[in-house]
Amino acid sequence: MWGLGLFFSVQFSLQYGLFGLLTFAIPNALGLMVFGGLTQLIARRAGNGPDALGSFFANWSRPYRLIFFLYQLLAITLTIFALVRYAWQPLGLQPAGLYLLLTVLVILAAATLFGEEFDIRRIKYSHGVLGVIALGAVGILVSQLGSVGGNQPMLAGRNPFLGMNFWGYAIPICVGLTLGPWLDLQQWQRAIQIQREGKSPLLSYVFGGGLFFVLLLAHGSLALWVGGQPGAALMREGIDGLSYGEDAVTRFFWAAASAHPWAFGSYLVILCIMALTTLDSGYIALRWYLSKSGGAGRPFPLTLLPEAILGSPLPALIFSGLFTLLAVVLKLELEYFMIFYATFFVGYAGLALLRAFHTGQGNALPQVKMFCVGSVAVVIFAYGYFLANPLGMILGSILPVGYVGWLLVKPGAGHEFIGGVEELEDTVGGPSGELAGQEEKIEPGRVVPFPQADGAVPTDLFGHFEGKWFVHTFVATYADTNSVGNVYFGMYAMWVGKTRELFFNRCLPKFNLKTTPYYILTRSFEHKFTRETREFERVSVKIKVGEYNRKFVTLEHQIFDSSGNQLGKGKQQLIFVSSGDYKLLDIPDEVYEAFVAYA
Repeated sequence: MWGLGLFFSVQFSLQYGLFGLLTFAIPNALGLMVFGGLTQLIARRAGNGPDALGSFFANWSRPYRLIFFLYQLLAITLTIFALVRYAWQPLGLQPAGLYLLLTVLVILAAATLFGEEFDIRRIKYSHGVLGVIALGAVGILVSQLGSVGGNQPMLAGRNPFLGMNFWGYAIPICVGLTLGPWLDLQQWQRAIQIQREGKSPLLSYVFGGGLFFVLLLAHGSLALWVGGQPGAALMREGIDGLSYGEDAVTRFFWAAASAHPWAFGSYLVILCIMALTTLDSGYIALRWYLSKSGGAGRPFPLTLLPEAILGSPLPALIFSGLFTLLAVVLKLELEYFMIFYATFFVGYAGLALLRAFHTGQGNALPQVKMFCVGSVAVVIFAYGYFLANPLGMILGSILPVGYVGWLLVKPGAGHEFIGGVEELEDTVGGPSGELAGQEEKIEPGRVVPFPQADGAVPTDLFGHFEGKWFVHTFVATYADTNSVGNVYFGMYAMWVGKTRELFFNRCLPKFNLKTTPYYILTRSFEHKFTRETREFERVSVKIKVGEYNRKFVTLEHQIFDSSGNQLGKGKQQLIFVSSGDYKLLDIPDEVYEAFVAYA
């Protein structure tokens, strides 16, 4: 139960009663359920093996690496801030500065300890034990309610559906929470692990979404109960002049703590467990996402730090703690963090969802445009929020989604989504003039003569692309044969190697062996012979990127004769090492950008 769900359920319930609570809880639960169902569909489309979803995520998430990190960092920061701002600060402990530092420190230490002690395979057991403790605390709290506040009715609230202020919140909530799980590292890590264990992501997330709905409903109902108590101080004024009530339940039980310490203590235990089970999961998800080997290519100051620190979530958690201290001192509110989930990240989440199912322009990520649109949406929403103009809040939340739709359907979208590799193809090593006009699109596996001008000699010196396949065509000669006249078996591997070099030259024309920070090495090579050929036969070698993850690239190849008969096929796996110390590296960014168009 991250800080947004834990405390905004109180605020929205106090503002709009049961209608507000359901409006907040239902999109939360449905967003998780839909995420589980679609990830199961993705896993089936990817092969439905134990690692099908993990392999898909490794490839699919590459353009969104920074967005995933920022989304998770903000979620962790938001949770720490909400716990400190709405569970600790209302207690008014003095000296406030000292207690604030100690409180943030113990939260960070607990999150790190639990995150280090439990991994994604064992976290369900720690959460199960903490859940039992929380359930016991809930029982104690419920048993104390009668003596704390009597049998007063819950806050009824008003029917909000005729007011624009309600829709100014409701529409951004529905948009942000429905798309939110698609950028949440915790949810992806859980879904991948569920599939690896042979379970159903759909059933798991239907159950998890239902459980989340019950928790939101319970906490919101508690807020409605507090709102019905006579004399309860529900709202307070923030630095912006608006009313906030996220800490109303904490303030109510703290006021009654001397007479009913068990009620206050049990509520505080519930809050701490809910936050802890988000923070430890966030730590594990960040550790999973940031883990990498080798430090080659890092700036000098970073090379002095241990690899365990550089690949650890600790720097991110320390930043979250420092930012929390600043935000609490400035008396910021939870809604300031929420703005980004309802605006900035919405466009990225929508585009990522389309990219999971749509092949075409949706596979591209126009980074500058998406950042600008997200920033504009944040400003529009913020103006609408601070000026109490619900139309601005609605516009800010739907603007990024609308822009994603416009990117896909606007005239000339296909030309605008050309990446760096495609631009190079237009200028380096490709046919021009009459040849460009005569070139046709060829399906992989189909062998045709290379396009040529009238009267010219057929030639394919530098190779060409047929869809995702790079093709090099040549004529086998006497030097390629053995003593009986057929092509020597070792020449097939030589041909594949030559085609691979031409493929690299096409995709990485600026590669310089003298200045490169990395080398590309062959980890394995395999080839299956299916038919032989002889001298003076035209041979076409096709090669493409088959698959890749963070460390390895697999190239597939096929060899055909002039009649279209397949002579053989196979694959090879490439690795990348530092040119300085030969440490294993992740796929370099320029290699990824060059190859991804043909994967």
